[in-house]
Amino acid sequence: MSTIHYFDAHAGAGNLGDLEKTITINSLITIPLEERDNRWVEEFIANISDSNLVLSNPDVMISSEGFPYFNVRTVEPGENFQAFVINQKLGTILQNGFGIAINAHKDQPDWMFTYGDILNLALNEEFYTEEHLFSLNSKDFAIGADEELLVGQPSEEILPSYARKHIREYLQYMGVKNPMLMLIARNYKDETKVSQDLAFNLTPSNFSNAKEYQHAMNTLAWFLPKHYSLVGIASEQIENGFEPI
Repeated sequence: MSTIHYFDAHAGAGNLGDLEKTITINSLITIPLEERDNRWVEEFIANISDSNLVLSNPDVMISSEGFPYFNVRTVEPGENFQAFVINQKLGTILQNGFGIAINAHKDQPDWMFTYGDILNLALNEEFYTEEHLFSLNSKDFAIGADEELLVGQPSEEILPSYARKHIREYLQYMGVKNPMLMLIARNYKDETKVSQDLAFNLTPSNFSNAKEYQHAMNTLAWFLPKHYSLVGIASEQIENGFEPI
């Protein structure tokens, strides 16, 4: 992983995190990787956001996929430290477009939270959400000839302005001159079947090859909670739906 230095990483120190949860996390990471089962994952996820962590050196790192992460580690026994508590740093993390890497100095990090995971924590008070209205769409988005759709813009509770900013800047960097977005609801008249997708005005024609298109879609997914479904649609395919991000 590449490294960079974040000039304001130590600014705005908060209070100490939950000491009991810190002890729990420090105990969990002593368990070998091959012994970490679903129960381990549940306990780790339930405790990590309020635990005391420490910024490592360098304080920001770039993953092999090119994503920026705050580089934090667990607290050593008897260590004097300036606490980094994820729940107390949400504003800094989200405004800067970072994920969180925990103990990345090891051969394998104990955990990597994407920007979308942190965004979901801020929006829903949990890193990962199981009950939601988003579809399980993972293929090309096809619209039936007689299908009724409800289109609009995602609310701040789904995609806040600070997240839109990072997505817009990324797409512009990728050469999408006018990145646009909409929220599509399908089967919206039936509460038992309704589903929704985030749609971007992206198709393979926006890129030099299919590999670049897939890379762009994968990067967009890094910025979004894992339960969000995202699709690429040509802007002319749905009238009066897309708006600038």
